Amino acid sequence: MKLSRSLAAIVVSIGLTAGSSPAEDKGVNPKIQEMMGQVSEARIKAILEKLESFGTRNTMSNADDPVHGVGAARTWILNEMKSYNPKLEVRFEKFRVKKQGQRIFKDVDLYNVIATLPGKKMPETAVVVSAHYDSLNLGNRPAGVAVGPGTDAGVPAGSGAPGNPAANMTLADFEKNAELPAPGVCDDGSGTAAVMELARVMSQYEFDKTLMFVSFAGEEQGLIGSSLQAAKARKEGQVIEVVLNNDIIGTDVAGNGRTGNGSVSVYSDETMDSVSQQLSRYVREIGERYLPSMKINTVFMGDRLGRGGDHTPFQWEGFAAVRVSTPNEIYANQHRATDTLANMSVPYTAKVAMVNLVVAASLALGPKPPAVMPLPRAGGGRRPTPMIARGSGYDAVLRWRAAGPEDDIKGYAIVMRATTSPYWEQEIYVGKVNTYTLKGVSIDDAKFGVKSIGNNGAESLVTSYAYPPRQKVEIETVQ
Repeated sequence: MKLSRSLAAIVVSIGLTAGSSPAEDKGVNPKIQEMMGQVSEARIKAILEKLESFGTRNTMSNADDPVHGVGAARTWILNEMKSYNPKLEVRFEKFRVKKQGQRIFKDVDLYNVIATLPGKKMPETAVVVSAHYDSLNLGNRPAGVAVGPGTDAGVPAGSGAPGNPAANMTLADFEKNAELPAPGVCDDGSGTAAVMELARVMSQYEFDKTLMFVSFAGEEQGLIGSSLQAAKARKEGQVIEVVLNNDIIGTDVAGNGRTGNGSVSVYSDETMDSVSQQLSRYVREIGERYLPSMKINTVFMGDRLGRGGDHTPFQWEGFAAVRVSTPNEIYANQHRATDTLANMSVPYTAKVAMVNLVVAASLALGPKPPAVMPLPRAGGGRRPTPMIARGSGYDAVLRWRAAGPEDDIKGYAIVMRATTSPYWEQEIYVGKVNTYTLKGVSIDDAKFGVKSIGNNGAESLVTSYAYPPRQKVEIETVQ
């Protein structure tokens, strides 16, 4: 990557002053490569065929039919994941949702399906891989009207989003459409199949952190299942390190004919150096390291313009969360009876599943990211700021502390980039220390971060030295 002029100058300075601390070689874990080889297109296809066979998985459909509708689908997902490994703890997370608006046109029982693989060293810390299993058919639309940008069902009903067919639907329309054929193979059977296949493969191994494989309900009614789950996690103080949410990962040919099975999009948010943006950078680096033929498109937006997904409620609660999605959607099939297995790509879904696997496994085998904020002082005082300072006025002095077990940490690496660059451009492995000085480097000219490196070579997320914005102060004047 070509470095900016300002960062190039910094790199030269570092090369002169920190030559004894080179960056560690970037390697791959043979165990993770072994897992990749076990992801099966045949199994993913079988899951998609079964999900399609339920006719609809609309959250508001008849839940009592043993072979058709949302009740049959969620029961099958639960039992199928239970069959993968006794170590996998599979359960329903049930919520009773009150009638509200048009999409939730009656009180309804909503069931998220959660499969948990407890970690061995840091079981309190979870890495989540998710999707939503519910589907939707919005009924007939005039010729040429497709569900495209700004028309996703994740947009709250009645939002009036331009071109949104749901915006003008009545309560009677939603009641009638609840039982329409809604195979939802790409949206989001593809994500559900990936989550289930990773639960099968990864449950055969042991990880330091806990892995959670979650299939949400109620996404099409406005992110209901994920919103309730995320709020519950925050209320209970659950430690969720990341959420990798998969939604529409099954098509490699767009509705306009654009073709490409060698890339996938990762949406985070628009806040520079947020935890979700750090996660998206991690997905790019680790995903392309293990699958060099797959380009990871990091998109620093909350989602596709005007649309929503199940990663968003976790961001609302302060967790690092991203959406993994194809850049080649077929809008005309979304929320229609034509969202079938025949209109999507199983091989592409398997490739995206492997991207999820290598990222989730790397994080679950890796140390926790270091903390760059000081421990809170007794009695409060000034608002905390990250531990970065101007040594002698002209040096960058970075300090940090371990946020988890130190025995498994080999050392730390400092990363830097120009303020206008989206990606970290320079990395220096500094060993197992808790402070490092970059001689002659101004903290005003670049962005800085630090990450933990495990004894097994696994890397944590980067913790950025993000300084809080200056607060507005009201100035009193004499009248």
